[in-house]
Amino acid sequence: MRRYEVTDEQWKLIEPLMPPAAATGRTRIPPRTVLNGVLWILGTGAQWREMPPKYPPYQTCHRRFQQWVRTGKLERALTLLARHLHEQGQLNLDEAFVDATFASAKKGALPSAPRGAARARRSSLSPLATVFLSPLLSTALRRPSASWWNMSLPEASSMNCRQG
Repeated sequence: MRRYEVTDEQWKLIEPLMPPAAATGRTRIPPRTVLNGVLWILGTGAQWREMPPKYPPYQTCHRRFQQWVRTGKLERALTLLARHLHEQGQLNLDEAFVDATFASAKKGALPSAPRGAARARRSSLSPLATVFLSPLLSTALRRPSASWWNMSLPEASSMNCRQG
């Protein structure tokens, strides 16, 4: 399974929310393929036109994304996916990634962290979890704050996820 793509198990959860598009004389593109493209955009923060060729045309993904946001289908599907990942311990809402900048210390500088801290145990989050941790998700769904997580996943705010 590739990063930002739903597994068969995850798709079974949300498939009823994402029925195939109505026939318009064009070739129908399966909703799962379109959703994977949308998740790629939400996870990477790239522009729609930068979507890799393995996904459907960006225009199709963007049009369905807008339809799904307007009808609330995307929010319901992402809530189900988030709940599923959280229950499996693959989505830790207490963890956040702020910046990927690396600044090395000058030679001879005082150590700022104990030795071995760089080898500390890392989280075993699902690659799909990065979509939920991305600030683009709340922007895309037009949610003003993180309180949406507390409304959608009330148990997440009071419970820590298992670490893999």
